[in-house]
Amino acid sequence: MNRYLLYILNSCLCLMVAGTSRAATIHIGKQMAVTSIRQAIEQASDGDTLYIHSGLYREGNLQIRKKLVIIGVDQPIIDGEKKYEPIAIYSSHVTIKGLTVQRSGQSSINDIAGIKIYDTHHVTLIDNTLDDNFFGIYAQASKKCVFQNNRLQAYGKTEQLNGNGIHAWKSDSLEISDNQIIGHRDGIYLEFVTHTDVRNNLSLKNLRYGLHFMFSHDNGYYHNTFRHNGAGVAVMYTKRVRMEHNIFEENWGDAAYALLLKDITDSHILNNTFSRNTTGIFMEGSNRIQITYNLFEGNGWGLKIQSSCMDNILKFNNFIHNTFDVATNGSLMLNRFEHNYWDKYEGYDLDKDGKGNVPYRPVSLFSMIVERYPTAMLLFRSFIVTLFDRTERVLPSLTPEHLKDDSPLMKSVAL
Repeated sequence: MNRYLLYILNSCLCLMVAGTSRAATIHIGKQMAVTSIRQAIEQASDGDTLYIHSGLYREGNLQIRKKLVIIGVDQPIIDGEKKYEPIAIYSSHVTIKGLTVQRSGQSSINDIAGIKIYDTHHVTLIDNTLDDNFFGIYAQASKKCVFQNNRLQAYGKTEQLNGNGIHAWKSDSLEISDNQIIGHRDGIYLEFVTHTDVRNNLSLKNLRYGLHFMFSHDNGYYHNTFRHNGAGVAVMYTKRVRMEHNIFEENWGDAAYALLLKDITDSHILNNTFSRNTTGIFMEGSNRIQITYNLFEGNGWGLKIQSSCMDNILKFNNFIHNTFDVATNGSLMLNRFEHNYWDKYEGYDLDKDGKGNVPYRPVSLFSMIVERYPTAMLLFRSFIVTLFDRTERVLPSLTPEHLKDDSPLMKSVAL
């Protein structure tokens, strides 16, 4: 028989066999025939669905090496007893929904998580509660995973006692959306992660960062809220990131930034709100970033841009009620400020085109003094500070000559 024809017949036979097989449904619970999750996993075949009914399950480390759908009924609790990694996923095409996973073990050597995904793909975690775990959800070298509408909370008082809420390492094409992450070291941490979307998450009261990128290119985060974290978001050593429609608020502390940009390039920061933070954006060694249509309101510093930054464009942003709008650490400035609204601007608009006829220099002399001598803040709002700033505005000598907005807007930008 022709080898090609034999291949077709074999393929058809496989499809017929697959069509006649049926996925099984297994119920697990104290009143069920199967009382153990481990027993159910051992009995199950690829494609089966496991329903875990309410109750407390202490079964050590559950390893999933089959393509399964696992659904919790009335929020069953999987307890790691502070010793084990409760759920470890090694198979592709696994879905876990509606479980409470709690009290994983801790280790300074191994990254133990409530649910950990090992070197696989197409894993979906949805509507789960992860409570009092070292790491919450951990994806290791995995692809095309979805983490949606999970609630993660930890209670450690120091960074050493806490892992990250959602942690991804060397992974690709993840969707992280609609999660609530509270009390971890970093709310979301991405390292060597690409083509990933982070959307509609609330990252609250985490000890270090609400979101942390490291060496993670071509990602985006949209419509997230980062509130009351040690610092809001850190993006480091990364290219081509989009940051849009996020809220950064109430991130206070001596070294707290709503958004820290270190050595990033070719990125977009659009339509974000930076409200009531120590510093709205801190930029160091970052180039070719478009910062447009953002609101900086009620911050200590709206923007700190170091002289190591080049070719950045800041347009159509609102700077309102910040103690200092802009600060820098040197006289060289190779970035463009265009058509921003500054509530401290006292210029005029003779031709009524909506743009000031006098350039605005957002760096005050006093802000440069405070950068070098923080204790000088004791003089804030004193007459001598006002005199310094007025004199510097008329005869600039110490503030960066080229850090200015030549066409400041007379009215705030509609965002």
